[in-house]
Amino acid sequence: MSWSIISAAEVAPQAWRNGGGQTRELLAWPHSTDWALRISVADIEADGPFSKFEGVDRWFAVLQGEGVRLDQGELRVGDDLLNFDGALAPDCALLGGITRDFNLMHRRGRGRMQVQAAAQGWLPQSRWVGLFSAEGGQLLHGGRAMALKPMSLAWCENPSAQACSFEGQGPAWWMSWQEEAL
Repeated sequence: MSWSIISAAEVAPQAWRNGGGQTRELLAWPHSTDWALRISVADIEADGPFSKFEGVDRWFAVLQGEGVRLDQGELRVGDDLLNFDGALAPDCALLGGITRDFNLMHRRGRGRMQVQAAAQGWLPQSRWVGLFSAEGGQLLHGGRAMALKPMSLAWCENPSAQACSFEGQGPAWWMSWQEEAL
């Protein structure tokens, strides 16, 4: 029931094979080679298509920079998360230089993923719960307060069903994963 916290500043960037950017993987859960969900912060440095991920749902948001133009439209800092099929691999054009972006990927058939803005409180009732904050702040869970640095992910497996809240500025999202009902 303890929370783990990691900041993108603590993770070495990995260059993309196509040379268009780099990624800081914050979490690949439950295992790095067989993940149900993967959360990262990426720097897009050049125009080009997203990588194709068959059988994966993706959530994407611009955290820093002027924004991007995807097949689905333009996205800028402060816009809602874009949810799309990872198999689509949309073309991406930078609107004014390098962007830093939030990425959440979830393999279909490996459970249910729920994502919502952290402006609202959260009552964890799932196997895995997480919070990503672009600008940092404080996560409160059952009387415990945890400081989050900018570009940080906090997560907990089998959290106690006590109210969670987040106090901070900028984009932040609750994420919840649960096994599929049989």
